[in-house]
Amino acid sequence: MAEQEPTAEQLAAIAAENQAEDQSSVNYKPPPQVSIQKLQDLDKEDESLQKYKQTLLGEIPASVDPDAPNVQVTRLTLMCEAAPQPFILDLSGELDSFKKNPFVLKEDVEYRIKINFKVNKDIVSGLKYCQATYRKGILIDKTDYMVGSYGPQKDEHEFITPLEETPKGIIARGGYTIKSKFMDDDKNNHLSWEWCLSIKKDWKD
Repeated sequence: MAEQEPTAEQLAAIAAENQAEDQSSVNYKPPPQVSIQKLQDLDKEDESLQKYKQTLLGEIPASVDPDAPNVQVTRLTLMCEAAPQPFILDLSGELDSFKKNPFVLKEDVEYRIKINFKVNKDIVSGLKYCQATYRKGILIDKTDYMVGSYGPQKDEHEFITPLEETPKGIIARGGYTIKSKFMDDDKNNHLSWEWCLSIKKDWKD
């Protein structure tokens, strides 16, 4: 017997339930923006303070391409221990292809999302990973994850979302479109991308 597609009313009910349960709204007031150069210049005569600042800020790149953006989002990884293979999106190249190649997740499994990014020049405050999930064009879930404030360094930073679980049942199975954004407190949109997810009864369905 063919599985029955969820109706618009059922999707609307799911969306309303998710919005009622969503406790991840971000209420955060950013600190005043301070350039990395100003922080480095403060209290230069205090050697212990300089060492402490280096510990906090990490190893700052000696030189950065002046045309490079301050924040570069490089990679999204869907982390699922039960999956037969890793799910990785390279966000440094072409983004349109993600909509044509959905990730397949089995229903009722646990997963996390990891975002890798670089900060090249100045401290950026209040970074957020924003994710809106659509089913048949209907918004069914929207979550903003507070990533935090970061300074420039040679190595990539990474952020991992809390553990989540894919829904299960006939209504939950099918295709989802996810619209992602990586933003900061100044409303700078560092990257937007869309990707697709298909929830199935089993990995090989």
